[in-house]
Amino acid sequence: MKITSKELRQKWLDFYKSKGHVDIGAVSLIGDGSTGVMFNVAGMQPLMPYLLGAPHAQGRRLTNIQGCVRTVDIDSVGDSSHFTFFEMMGNWSLGDYFKKEKTAWTFELLTDVFGLDKDKLCTTVFAGNAAAPRDEETAQLVIALGIRPEHVFYLPKEDNWWELEGTVGTPCGPDNEWFYPIRNLDDPKFPDDYVEIGNDVYMQYKKTESGYEPLQNKNVDTGFGFDRMLLFLNGLTDGYETDLFAGAIRKLEEISGMVYAEGGEAQRAMRIIADHTRTALMLIGDVNGILPSNVGAGYILRRIMRRAIRYCRQLGVGSDAMLEVAKIFIREVYSDSYPLLGEKEGYILEEMGKEAERFEATLATGMKEFEKCLAGIARKNEFMGKSDPAYVPETVIGGKQAFRLYDTYGFPLELTEELAAERGLTVDTVGFDAAFREHQEKSRVIQKGEAKGGLESHSEQATKYHTATHLLNAALKAVLSPDCNQKGSNITDERMRFDFNFDRAMTAEEIAAVEALVNEKIAEDIPVVCREMSLEQARAEHFVGVFDSKYGETVRTYSIGDFSKEMCGGPHVQRTGVLGKFRIVKEQSSSAGVRRIKAVLE
Repeated sequence: MKITSKELRQKWLDFYKSKGHVDIGAVSLIGDGSTGVMFNVAGMQPLMPYLLGAPHAQGRRLTNIQGCVRTVDIDSVGDSSHFTFFEMMGNWSLGDYFKKEKTAWTFELLTDVFGLDKDKLCTTVFAGNAAAPRDEETAQLVIALGIRPEHVFYLPKEDNWWELEGTVGTPCGPDNEWFYPIRNLDDPKFPDDYVEIGNDVYMQYKKTESGYEPLQNKNVDTGFGFDRMLLFLNGLTDGYETDLFAGAIRKLEEISGMVYAEGGEAQRAMRIIADHTRTALMLIGDVNGILPSNVGAGYILRRIMRRAIRYCRQLGVGSDAMLEVAKIFIREVYSDSYPLLGEKEGYILEEMGKEAERFEATLATGMKEFEKCLAGIARKNEFMGKSDPAYVPETVIGGKQAFRLYDTYGFPLELTEELAAERGLTVDTVGFDAAFREHQEKSRVIQKGEAKGGLESHSEQATKYHTATHLLNAALKAVLSPDCNQKGSNITDERMRFDFNFDRAMTAEEIAAVEALVNEKIAEDIPVVCREMSLEQARAEHFVGVFDSKYGETVRTYSIGDFSKEMCGGPHVQRTGVLGKFRIVKEQSSSAGVRRIKAVLE
């Protein structure tokens, strides 16, 4: 069947409304701090408290279409299927219906409403292991509905099981993934010719220290990719040919004189410009909209926009092409589903234009310096090649050179890496990190007589623990209360001690959640960014200052993504990934209204 994006949106919502679900609408793309991430990256993320047992004001059967932003695979954007902004069609049962109803409804939606061929549908279920049994129930239910038995595949935990890694006491369970062929449609073979189109998660167990136990209130969590479903239903293989992007691509063809269908670098540039422009305007125009900056979520937005602008130049058009594309998304594609964009159109275009002007100036001077780096490498290779036939040509831009581009000309490391890759070169990122550390040490001014942040030494291990206190402070605010604040700390090379205001003992579940959140931030290997600014500016940017009396007119701030922002004397590691595994050893009372956590890094 042929279907527009607006029709698909309505069909999904109407179908689940007919099954007693309430459309709860979408929430902000910007993370609120409760889940410890900058952006919502999955449709179920805003519903986590209710999947964990909290009652939802709108009932036990819910549905929506939730916008998401994910940039971990930004380098893949430019192919036919990767996007930084995407939408997830979801529906949930909070302890209401379960497998029998959900398998039937998914099958009905895919075959009767969307018209997919039941004989080509494939599905995967959990194969079972020592901790949880094989999911025969779901397998038999889908076969009874009409899925061919040979199209039901049993896969291991890493493929068909959902849980929050590193937590205890949280819901988890097997999932049932649905697949449809994208190529060789007359005789498709699984899995080579198939792509996943959706996923039903059955949260029927609770994690324990020793394994899993049955959950009293069983939940269903469904997620189907809106962009991908639109692709399938229209018989396309290129996500940029759906009506979500068609107008934007036509505008870029018109401005550039290039033809998208001819492929090559022009096609890739058009995809990147269209995708990144859409994401940027969604973030700026969000109900909790952000602006480009050098820290946190604002830094990610800046990187996305500047990448789009660079590809405008590669396509041979000015950055105003990005603004023309933005108008199409706002006025034509998302006018009904995201009306706030229309209300904020003038503001969105103005801010995008400002960032374009800033980056054009940066590029004009920075590109000259970048070309000097390349010329220096070329001269060295030419000279050494003439004098030594065995000489291996240099293909790496030095770390100090990359840092100079960053520090003096405003080139993010990622931009230098991208530019280098286009010339067949790489960047010495280890050397860049070393130059960055050296710069931080030189700029660090610790006031005479100032306490060393609770450290007994400035050793490498103590420095790791000090950074970990920032992660712990932010995690306590997210899990327990935003009003939690550090009341003191003591750090040695062997452990950290952290005091904070809280009026009761933490539960085992809260301790596990804090521990898991800190380890999640460590695993994300987030850069720790140091900036000096006025105390007034730091407060305006919502940096946490625990002991205000310690600070002068100029303060040093440390940001760990958008998760932790503190005024601090340091020292700190460069990236969270070096910290190892964080483990809370003990939680106890320190004094009236103050709790104490002892923790180690392993």
